Amino acid sequence: MYAHRSGNFFKFVFPVLLFATLLSSCEDDWKEKGPKPPDSFLAFSKQLKTVVLPVDTTNKKIARSLAADVWRTYAAGSYLPIWSREDYTPSDASEKLVNELEDLQMDGINPERYNLSAIKKLKQRLDTTKHNALHDVISFDTMLTRSYLSAAKDLLMGEISPRKADSLWFHVNDSAWTAPQLLAEAKGVYHSLDDFRSHVPTYTLLRDEYRRYYTLVSDTDFNHALAALHYQKKPDSASLENINFVIKAELPWVHTAENDTMNEQAQLVSAYQDYCGLRPTGKLDSLTVQHLSITPASYLQILGANMERVRWMQKQFGDLYIVVDVPLMELFLRRDGANAMHMRVVVGKPERQTPSLYATMANVVINPQWGVPPTILKNDVVPGFEKSGKKYLASKGLKAYDKKTGHIIKTSSLNVHNLKHYAYKQDPGDDNSLGFVKFNLPNPWDIYLHDTPHRLDFGKRDRFLSSGCIRLQQPREMAIYILSELEKKRYTEDKLDSMIETHKTRWELLKTKIPVHIAYLTAFEDTTGKHIRFTRDIYHRDEKLISLLH
Repeated sequence: MYAHRSGNFFKFVFPVLLFATLLSSCEDDWKEKGPKPPDSFLAFSKQLKTVVLPVDTTNKKIARSLAADVWRTYAAGSYLPIWSREDYTPSDASEKLVNELEDLQMDGINPERYNLSAIKKLKQRLDTTKHNALHDVISFDTMLTRSYLSAAKDLLMGEISPRKADSLWFHVNDSAWTAPQLLAEAKGVYHSLDDFRSHVPTYTLLRDEYRRYYTLVSDTDFNHALAALHYQKKPDSASLENINFVIKAELPWVHTAENDTMNEQAQLVSAYQDYCGLRPTGKLDSLTVQHLSITPASYLQILGANMERVRWMQKQFGDLYIVVDVPLMELFLRRDGANAMHMRVVVGKPERQTPSLYATMANVVINPQWGVPPTILKNDVVPGFEKSGKKYLASKGLKAYDKKTGHIIKTSSLNVHNLKHYAYKQDPGDDNSLGFVKFNLPNPWDIYLHDTPHRLDFGKRDRFLSSGCIRLQQPREMAIYILSELEKKRYTEDKLDSMIETHKTRWELLKTKIPVHIAYLTAFEDTTGKHIRFTRDIYHRDEKLISLLH
């Protein structure tokens, strides 16, 4: 289960020299280590050493395997049992692990991935047998250790390699891998698998939503109402009753109120449409009716896929961060658990998709100069020049520069043959593609947040219109907030406007570290932070991920 992990994900906490020392221990060492274990444990230890063999730590692939983790765990604990008592019966810790393995279903993970049925069957036999055979106890103990380590790794870093499912996923999971150490040092204390779950608020909400839909799978009344909608061509009083029942079951927190412009039925439908990422009109159009017939099992797959995506990210985001959800096309600046800012954004077109990445905001640029990136040069500038010549460059406000000297190149010197040899930039101004404010996030993909002269785009429902970067609905407000509230500089709206009017570029370096998480999540929380909203899968990435997880 561990073979797909990259080197950056594995920070083993046990040095090789420590294990070499542990492996050389024998019964005579117990005088130095403390009380001598019972004879049954010593017999277990002696036998286990012939089963769990040392691993070649010089071979990186083997050293990062599940077998290596199992060896490290038992070697660090002098090969004593972890899940068994002195009389060779299962310990209380084993019962807790079995229960937590079952509960992994609510993480969208199949518990049978960790041999749950086999563990329960063997545990029952060991619980009811008076004199358990040593080989059965060893089999049980090592099986639970493998399952614990596998489940911990999956919760901490995901079931599958991100790049197998999404070639544009570049988040780094920097979690330290401490599970072997925790087990080795447990000494009868159970360390819950919950310790390895994501602390990102989104994950908790996704998990709660998964549990709710899991319950709906076996809800007879709900499924009868859902099935009835399949055969309804045109809504009537009976179908409206079923529709309302389904909506209230899926959105139990929605409450209607007296409203002169929208009746109770329309309010319910509008809330449901917003929940599903549809246009909230309050009308039962064909697309809304189609969504109403989606089964809980289908929602479970979507929720499970998005929990996996969150597991690929950092375990916790901290007290201050920005998160951009690409399918939702919205940005949240969060401080101390609350939304300090929330706005619409424009993201990459399907043919120029915004990648998922993590970076730290380095500076705010007022009146930025825009340098044409290679992709836009190839796909837009070159074809535009070939079609319209110098007029194209003039219409876009582009100037050519020598890449080595930085000197301006006369447009009379440009032709279709040498066009790619130069760099192209837009001076600051009203027509600059970056608008008046840019937020730099140093990263290999040259993705950043910025203003835009195309302000009308933020009123559109479909805002996947950029060449990959994130355009902000409220860039000035965010600049003022960051520079005044976080950086404690005297930045006001008037001061910023005065700077913009100069058309001179100004860089404001940030002392405050602001992590920025750009992610592709098709289920994400609403502005209250209490409920999940489903979005459209604008880049069609869900299907592949779901297929890999099942």
